[in-house]
Amino acid sequence: IVTLTGTVEGYGKKLAAREAAHRVVGVLDVADDVEVKWSGIRGQSDSEIAQAVRFALEWDVFVPDQKIRSTVSHGRVTLEGEVTTLRERDDAERAVRSLEGVKGVSNFLVVVPTEVDSKEVRASIENALERRAEREAKNIQILVGDGTVTLEGRVRTWPEKSAILETIRHAPGVREVKDRLAIDPWA
Repeated sequence: IVTLTGTVEGYGKKLAAREAAHRVVGVLDVADDVEVKWSGIRGQSDSEIAQAVRFALEWDVFVPDQKIRSTVSHGRVTLEGEVTTLRERDDAERAVRSLEGVKGVSNFLVVVPTEVDSKEVRASIENALERRAEREAKNIQILVGDGTVTLEGRVRTWPEKSAILETIRHAPGVREVKDRLAIDPWA
């Protein structure tokens, strides 16, 4: 277990520290007590942050900005609305979390359920797995049902696992991913 303490200038830096700690071999849990504080003389008002959030969402080509509402209170941004993929949901949060003045992001964007054939989603995922991680595709069980993809099995490295998860986040109709993949260098 690793405990992170101290202060950083920006929510993005807080998340980067948390993610870096999780990448250390042997670390299973992280207690994140890092505080976001701005050292600037003049802090950003919530109105200024809200304007920056809107610009960030509009300028990011991967974000359906017209479908997203934001609320800013005491530097904390809340995102609400509907998107069509998990990737759009993540991209919206990424677009705003490193803006000056943002102390945190609550992402309540909902992936809208779409009519998708489970067999089609499964075939799409399996094809992508074969392209990205051919050996791992044989060791992974994929269960698809009602917009939820459950992955079980073993992969050799964190980058292989990330590639698999990223592929699934782009699949149409996927609203949730249950990641039960284990990293096992000897798999």
